[in-house]
Amino acid sequence: MNQIIFTTTDKTGRTIRLTKERWNEHIRPEHPDIHDHDEIKQTLLNPDTIIQRSEKKLNYYKFFKHNKLKYLKVIVKLLNGEGFVLTAYFVSNIK
Repeated sequence: MNQIIFTTTDKTGRTIRLTKERWNEHIRPEHPDIHDHDEIKQTLLNPDTIIQRSEKKLNYYKFFKHNKLKYLKVIVKLLNGEGFVLTAYFVSNIK
């Protein structure tokens, strides 16, 4: 089973987790401007916006002034009533 870095409850009460596999093999290598997974957790706990993209995908956005691209976008997939982080990266606008 995939090891969990963290499990948290978002502001809507949904349980969301980040696995070591997603962090080590996708997010860190492909998006090195994300300094640590605490930025992802903060985005899930206190997002500026949540946009539902489909029945099973949500995009969470949070403004971070330290990054020139500004917003951290965290994409969460819903499965069996819970969510898991697919990816996270900085963007200039909420879309």
